[in-house]
Amino acid sequence: MSDEILTAVADGIATVTMNRPDQRNAMNTAMLVALRAAFDDLDRRSDVRVVVVRGAGSAFCAGMDLKDMESRGGARDPEADVVGVLQRVERSRHPTIALVHGDAIAGGCELALHCDLRVMADTARIGMPLARIGLIVPFPLGQKLVEIIGPAHTRHLLFTGRLIDARRAYEIGMVHQVAAAAEVESTALTLARTIADNAPLALAGMKHVVQRAVSARPTVEHGDLDASALRARQSADASEGRRAMLEKRKPKFRGE
Repeated sequence: MSDEILTAVADGIATVTMNRPDQRNAMNTAMLVALRAAFDDLDRRSDVRVVVVRGAGSAFCAGMDLKDMESRGGARDPEADVVGVLQRVERSRHPTIALVHGDAIAGGCELALHCDLRVMADTARIGMPLARIGLIVPFPLGQKLVEIIGPAHTRHLLFTGRLIDARRAYEIGMVHQVAAAAEVESTALTLARTIADNAPLALAGMKHVVQRAVSARPTVEHGDLDASALRARQSADASEGRRAMLEKRKPKFRGE
């Protein structure tokens, strides 16, 4: 297993830790491949009842690695397909909890949303600032936002590109519990323990009920939207947005 992802199991609770603290756990190809592999492995284990997903260091996850994206000109890399990996997390046969102790941005926000439950520190922020760097949310990830917080809050989150605090995230139904930063880990682990103490067949069955209820999502045609997102990703504005973010300056968008 790659050092980008660390996995531990104790007393029925698995912990999956994104381990790029110096990069605020930004997702690169190695991390995405390792994250998928970790969930494949955990699904085969009979000693796991619940999975807690967290980040090392101060952030939960800062989204995609912008340096990696810029080096590839925004081109899609099948092995680093964040949509596929997040959907794999969602399909975990075990209940999953995102322990959002620090900022969850863009792909990090979506990773938290693709977990079944979310516990967030009162000092953390969450959001989808894609418009600030000239990108369009992939359709399946936009679907997930609408599923959880509804179209009105999704519009506000995507159009403004602003991060919101834990209190606001709780108000709009984005997270299930908010705890003080010093207590967020224990709060998430208490929730995990509550789940792990329940009957495994019941947990699996109820997760299947929810998954079946939303199973029509992949049937929505979105090829035209995928093409639009790809054009945006490869645009001059997107390159300018990524460079401006890395250089900590305001971008100069030209609509091209």
